[in-house]
Amino acid sequence: MRFSLIQVNVLMAVSIVIAIAAFAVAYWLYRWVVAIPVASKRVARLREQISAGAATFLNREYRLLAIFTVVVAVLIFFFLPNPVWTGSWSKNLAMAFSFVFGTAFSALAGKVGVVVATQANARSAEAARTSLGKSFLAGFRGGAVMGMAVVGASLLGVALIFWIIGDSSALLGFSFGASTLALFAKAGGGIFTKTADISADLVGKVELGIPEDDPRNPAVIADNVGDNVGDVAGMGADLFDSNVASMVAALVIGLSLGGRDGKAVTMVFTFAALGLLASIVGVVTARMGKSENPTNALNMSTYVTGGIYLVLTFAASLLLGFDILLWVTAMIGLAVGVLIGITSDYFTNDLRKPVQKVAAMSKTGPAFTILSGISYGLLSVLPAMIGVGVAALASYKVAEMYNPDYALFGIAMAAVGMLSIVGTIISNDAYGPIVDNARGLVEMADLGEEALDRTDALDSAGNTVKAITKGFSIGAAGLTVIALLGTFMTEVNAAAAEHGLVALGKNYIEGFDIMDPLVFFGLLVGAAIPAVFSAMLMNGVNRNADRMVTEIHRQFREIPGLKEGKEGVEPDSNRCIAIATDGALRELVPAGLMVILFTLLVGFVGGVHAIGGFLAGNIVSGLLLAIFMSNSGGLWDNGKKFIEAGNHGGKGSEAHKSAVIGDTVGDPFKDTAGPSINTQITVVSLVASVAAELFLLFSIFG
Repeated sequence: MRFSLIQVNVLMAVSIVIAIAAFAVAYWLYRWVVAIPVASKRVARLREQISAGAATFLNREYRLLAIFTVVVAVLIFFFLPNPVWTGSWSKNLAMAFSFVFGTAFSALAGKVGVVVATQANARSAEAARTSLGKSFLAGFRGGAVMGMAVVGASLLGVALIFWIIGDSSALLGFSFGASTLALFAKAGGGIFTKTADISADLVGKVELGIPEDDPRNPAVIADNVGDNVGDVAGMGADLFDSNVASMVAALVIGLSLGGRDGKAVTMVFTFAALGLLASIVGVVTARMGKSENPTNALNMSTYVTGGIYLVLTFAASLLLGFDILLWVTAMIGLAVGVLIGITSDYFTNDLRKPVQKVAAMSKTGPAFTILSGISYGLLSVLPAMIGVGVAALASYKVAEMYNPDYALFGIAMAAVGMLSIVGTIISNDAYGPIVDNARGLVEMADLGEEALDRTDALDSAGNTVKAITKGFSIGAAGLTVIALLGTFMTEVNAAAAEHGLVALGKNYIEGFDIMDPLVFFGLLVGAAIPAVFSAMLMNGVNRNADRMVTEIHRQFREIPGLKEGKEGVEPDSNRCIAIATDGALRELVPAGLMVILFTLLVGFVGGVHAIGGFLAGNIVSGLLLAIFMSNSGGLWDNGKKFIEAGNHGGKGSEAHKSAVIGDTVGDPFKDTAGPSINTQITVVSLVASVAAELFLLFSIFG
């Protein structure tokens, strides 16, 4: 089935209108949040400090990344997808422009999230004085601004690139830009936030036994800044990248199947647009209700969005003539995403046995906390990996039943389906750091025990749902990169036909034989990259936290009256913010460059077959490590909170000290290395796709 040019243009226009509607909803939500008055001058001043620190870090980070973007764009113009001297300068220019466009949109997504989050935290804290429900809505709607902006920007960006240029290389360039910016933003924000978090916990909780957000601690403001630049800006860029990559992978495969006006391409835009529409409804209608249970409210918004999406896409498939089997592939992705999230919840929720058992083991000492947490983290890998594998296999086979040529497209549509409700997922995820900041503001501004109890309840819900959203995003990344492996094969086969290496209509590669030494070489190197990447990021956190702990000790030692909490004596929080900023910017570039350079090295040494193995190894190893680190870290964090709630001796007990140490190990696991691996896998896959033609034509052994 083919669509007329008018029908395709109408579909593009509808997608753009829905994206603009998402921006309008985001603006309405923002106005609702900032309309809540902040009566406490102390809260307002602390909010300004957090906002200024986040803005300083983002401005410095984005200036550094702007230089990197310009350098890479120039290299793309000269070399990708073909050397410019071969006469393909217009195609190279389109890819370079799309790359810059992708980085700009990704950076904007992070910036919008931070601006709103640093407004919503104070409103959530202020509202907690009188109402749990209003405090919840301030946090959730603050997160929802980012959810609407990120998904609206991803749909708008992809639609504009496709409509104006309509070329697979330009689409890949846009996705490569989004992924590259996300890689550095997530890594840099993750290093910043965990530097401050670990330092504040080790000195405050373990050494001095003072509360988590005690205003005497110089690292507390830096920790709150880190929540925004890491968990908001970095996460926003990460999910923007994942959403774009899933659409681009499906579109590139779809273009090879039926061109611009084929049903594969139109199906991708239809399902992506309807997913955003469903998210708008789910976000706007979210309420706590009479139960006043924030966890139920967050989960209900996800279920409502998923249900609306299911109905809308089924109706659209019947109306537009999409085969129901292809609709089923998208629903497989959506269902498996929810199941992976539920699995993550089991291993990280303090109402479940794994967290409670690790908390109990903490009574014996930190070694047992670490060992039991690692064990449960490793156990959590199997169901999630099986879920991704089942989703890929089932969607492949279902699409193959429709048409064997559409088998890989089925996997791509499963990824699109899994990320279809990403607007709601981001809203839930961004809610977490906002209410975490709100809790800190309540404690630092001394707004009372009642407000603290309310924000504790909201923060607990944020931690629980955050584990679900992280499992969801890891699963989505897994399906997306499997689809991107198909995109790489599509690009190689197209280039091989263009250069006469195979007859027209024939494929240069159908798959990858691991008994081929080139494939096996790539497989081994690719499997090692996520481990090296994680080590570089965690070492960065380690070095940076060591410097900050030294600074905290200095301030407590040299500032008279600080440790005693003398009135009018305040710590130098800006010094800790500067240490976290300088260290993060110094550490983020080497890890990102290593990933890109190794991909190019393997490609130019072993050619497209080695890259096939490299991608496969990177995907499997990366998913395994990402799931393990994310769930272990979440488990240790909630184990600590379970003890702080009064179990096993409560705050200040030996079990609590052990749990805090476990949490400091888990911090870079779950908030620095783990989520960054998702983006690393995507970047590797996109580098392989954009450079596929070069690897095909210029390699030593390929």
